[in-house]
Amino acid sequence: MPSYRVTLGVGLLRGSTAPEDVLPAAAGAARALATVEAYDLGVVRGRARITVRFTADDDPAALHVAGAVTRTVTDLATVDGPQVTRRWGSRWYPLRADGRIPRPPVG
Repeated sequence: MPSYRVTLGVGLLRGSTAPEDVLPAAAGAARALATVEAYDLGVVRGRARITVRFTADDDPAALHVAGAVTRTVTDLATVDGPQVTRRWGSRWYPLRADGRIPRPPVG
């Protein structure tokens, strides 16, 4: 089963959202639809970034999971730059807007 990840920048928190609630909520949204392999909060160029890695049957299913994660985090904070990637070998390739990924080079 392919491995995917959704990565999104997290900005200002909404309402009474506690910072420590955002990452578990993102992972929980994915876990409700797929098997979560890992999740992480990092800081990139001074900005918080959440990554949730999960498995899905195919690219459309992965986009569905990523959408659920993005909607959940958007309810808690401002979000920018969501990106969905799929793992091929040891590299991650972005899904295209049409839900397909460019095939990695052969060889």
